[in-house]
Amino acid sequence: MIGYTMIGTNDLAKARKFYGELFKILGAEVIMTNERQTAWADESRKGMVSVCIPYDEKTATAGNGTMIALNVKTKDNVHAIHEKALSLGGTNEGDPGPRGNQGGFYIGYFRDLDGNKLAAFCFGG
Repeated sequence: MIGYTMIGTNDLAKARKFYGELFKILGAEVIMTNERQTAWADESRKGMVSVCIPYDEKTATAGNGTMIALNVKTKDNVHAIHEKALSLGGTNEGDPGPRGNQGGFYIGYFRDLDGNKLAAFCFGG
């Protein structure tokens, strides 16, 4: 249902490196780039994630209560994304593990270099 997500950054070069490394784990590649943004998608092209300098050229800020969750295939992917984010300078917002009491929901939380909150999750896997 969601076509793409835009994440604001104050340092596009650092954000490109951070997300480029994360998205390699998911098999995503750059599908669009210019001086203000870069977008990644996997082979399905059902959705994409883009980092950008805000259109109004004001400081990018993380939204309180806003989070982007990356749907991955396995618990191993959850751990790999979480570990990679932390190794690239992201911060831990919740170790990977089961959440809730049904459905095998498994998730790990982190923040990127600009303070945006993200998560990687799967069901079962």
